[in-house]
Amino acid sequence: MKYFLPSFIVLPILEMYILIEVGGFIGALNTIGLVLLTALLGLILIRQQGFRTLLNARNKLMQAELPTEELVTGIFLAVGGALLLTPGFVTDFIGFMCLLPFTRSFLMSLIATSFFDVSGFSQKKEEKQGNWIEGEYKKDE
Repeated sequence: MKYFLPSFIVLPILEMYILIEVGGFIGALNTIGLVLLTALLGLILIRQQGFRTLLNARNKLMQAELPTEELVTGIFLAVGGALLLTPGFVTDFIGFMCLLPFTRSFLMSLIATSFFDVSGFSQKKEEKQGNWIEGEYKKDE
């Protein structure tokens, strides 16, 4: 959460700078064509990955399993699609990272370790601490 505000300030400035530099190097029309090409490739990838994710989720539901990985993948696909439709090369790069399966799994593991504290979980049962005695009681009336 603490990274959202700086990214909304820095990202548009960085996008404009890169677009101006690329436009000065290859020309304005070529830069616009390149931005449109990345958006088109992104739409094709979203469609392909989205259908695959929906089919995987449907198969898991048919087997009475919870499609948690498919739900997270769907969120990544939506974010990646939104980033690819945003003009700019930095957002396109991040969007493609969200759409490609091998980079998406890396991003999922990176976000899972940074947002969720998984160090407190262990396989063996923790021993009780303190002077507690467990038992049942019944109140007589």
